[in-house]
Amino acid sequence: MISSRNGWDPLAAIAVLIAVAMLVLYVVLIRQQGGHAAAWFLGGLAVAALLGIYGVAHAAPRRGLALAVSGVVLMLLGILGILSIGLPILGAGVLAVVAAARSR
Repeated sequence: MISSRNGWDPLAAIAVLIAVAMLVLYVVLIRQQGGHAAAWFLGGLAVAALLGIYGVAHAAPRRGLALAVSGVVLMLLGILGILSIGLPILGAGVLAVVAAARSR
């Protein structure tokens, strides 16, 4: 079983890192193409990342709920963006849901 002596969850941390990396990558790709990033997509990734950051700490109250919501949002966004950047986002969502299930 993966755990940390410092009181944080590595699975949740990895999910957050992927979400933040994909947020940055999405903005960079859209700007290179001369387009405008979809605010709802950026907002969803940001909210999921923030919930994930909260859920990284084992001592956080309701961390399982935060990670579950983060995971569901990431999986939905991953499915919506599956033809471009969605696969890593979907993977981050799965990691967050697994971390939520382990948080009991």
